[in-house]
Amino acid sequence: MLGHLRNLYHWVDVQGHRIPDVPRNLGITVLFLCAAYWASGILIGHTGGENNSALVFVLAVALISLLTSGYFYGIAASIIGALWINIYFMEPYEAFSLSRTGYPVAMLSMVAISCVVCALTARVKKQATEAVRREKNAKALYEQNERLNAEKAAIQLESERASIRESILRAVSHDLRTPLTAISGTVSVLLESPEVSEKNLTMLSDIKQDADSLIVMVENLLSVTRIQDGTVPLKKREELLEEVAGDALLTTRRRYPECRVELELSEDILYLPMDPILIKQVMVNLLENAIRHSGDTKHIQMRLYRREDQAVVEVRDRGRGLSPEVLQAVQTGEAMPLTGDATRGMGIGLSVCQSIIKAHGGFFAAENDPSGGAVFRFGLPST
Repeated sequence: MLGHLRNLYHWVDVQGHRIPDVPRNLGITVLFLCAAYWASGILIGHTGGENNSALVFVLAVALISLLTSGYFYGIAASIIGALWINIYFMEPYEAFSLSRTGYPVAMLSMVAISCVVCALTARVKKQATEAVRREKNAKALYEQNERLNAEKAAIQLESERASIRESILRAVSHDLRTPLTAISGTVSVLLESPEVSEKNLTMLSDIKQDADSLIVMVENLLSVTRIQDGTVPLKKREELLEEVAGDALLTTRRRYPECRVELELSEDILYLPMDPILIKQVMVNLLENAIRHSGDTKHIQMRLYRREDQAVVEVRDRGRGLSPEVLQAVQTGEAMPLTGDATRGMGIGLSVCQSIIKAHGGFFAAENDPSGGAVFRFGLPST
């Protein structure tokens, strides 16, 4: 039975709140005042002059205050109820009169009690509404805290995975560097031997080239993992960018003596703080990428110039240009997996370059030249 009554009350409450506030509040006020008038009329028919109509109207005012919003309807109902009691349920009936002893005090007392009941009821409703609001806020904060904890756990897990991945890369790179260096050295000795046939000489040259490429790739892996986890701090000092570029050019020419690389220097003296070893590695990586992946080994150019408060280094070729995947990798700052022998190791080299330039506070960009070929460009702050 109680369950049915509760469901009925909930249905009435939902249906009632679909009505606009003013019509709903007026309807509730009129309904309970009429119900109090009807109940008082029944009571006076059984009790005569001694009736409890004042208590009935006070109860109606309390219910009106509970079911309406604000103070207005409850106070208005208390005043109307006092007038109705005076006119219809106190002698002389059907007339308003304050001549009988105690009538004014009784009316004022009823209005005052009704107003107090109205205020208390309104306060209770306000407190209940505030409690519901606080409960919703607490629930929202709890859910937000749960989401933040889940995100924090996911970030920690990803950080641990990245740390493990970098540790594995460092360990593998260290283990590979020693045998690769030994292979490259041994092949170099065999290449100088006069007893090696022409066929074997070609095979040994290929082996040395592949071994040197793998050594560069391993060095790049070590560099990018160390820079990303902060184990290699920058050792900045004031250096001439022209000297670093010349050293990088000599290194490239020793590795690829058959390739032609031009160096165009700036008219300004580019003297700025940098880690010269790491900046040289960036230049060598970009030059080797141009030699190995562009398809052009005769028109590679490295240019140095000043742009506003930055020293800019530009490596340009006239080869096949960059694929959309490489351009996207440079724009997003990620080393995307590139397929095919033509691009083997290119993503790692670009990732190293981006990490080093980012650590220096500079910019790194790439684009395709409309006239053909690729352009890599990075800038270093002058101060």
